[in-house]
Amino acid sequence: MTTPPTAIPGRLLDYEEVADWLHTSVRHLRRLVDENRIPYLKVGHYIRFDQGMISDWLEDHQHGPGK
Repeated sequence: MTTPPTAIPGRLLDYEEVADWLHTSVRHLRRLVDENRIPYLKVGHYIRFDQGMISDWLEDHQHGPGK
């Protein structure tokens, strides 16, 4: 599994940080949010991601022999 950004308790990540962490594009990440396929938080009109929630989501959606 990929290494998350620097772990600071309670720190919320933006699209760019999560896209870098997951090795995907911001566009793909926005699509996952639009389809409610990834956990996110709305802070005012901003979309943010809780690092712990994303880590849990990754573990829940892991396939193959590493599971």
